[in-house]
Amino acid sequence: MDKTNIVMIGMPASGKSTIGVILAKLLGKGFIDTDLVIQQREGSLLCDLIEKKGTEGFLKCEEEAVLSVHPENAVIATGGSVVYSDRAMRYLSSIATVIYLKVEKAELFHRLHNIRERGVVLRNGETLDGMYDSRTALYEKYADIVIEENGGNIEETLGKIEKKYAERMG
Repeated sequence: MDKTNIVMIGMPASGKSTIGVILAKLLGKGFIDTDLVIQQREGSLLCDLIEKKGTEGFLKCEEEAVLSVHPENAVIATGGSVVYSDRAMRYLSSIATVIYLKVEKAELFHRLHNIRERGVVLRNGETLDGMYDSRTALYEKYADIVIEENGGNIEETLGKIEKKYAERMG
């Protein structure tokens, strides 16, 4: 496999799936959403899986689902918690350019109004504020490209991605 794959990482509600599917169309790539891979493998919605298996059980399912994906020339949208698995992130980094969709804290909290239905992973006693701070460091650690969304619209974000990705690919 080569690095023609693109992996989208970022907070829940940062637009990974929405932007990822449009990016795939623009670049003539396939599209994979690892949240959907998890749901298909487990036969359950994310929110139900988290409730049934607990946070650590869900994270194990997520890691296994990510490691089961073998894309060629695809955009892969991941769940926001994928960065908790070093093994999954090392794998994704080895097969793709990793793009972090960075959303400012205030904007993210505005977008995240249905946490339970979205299947957002919060560790025991963790607040949204704590989740934001701990995950931001991980996203930055694994990202090849950081895209600052800064309240821009989808077209602006896609333009930034296309420009930085083209520069990186030469």
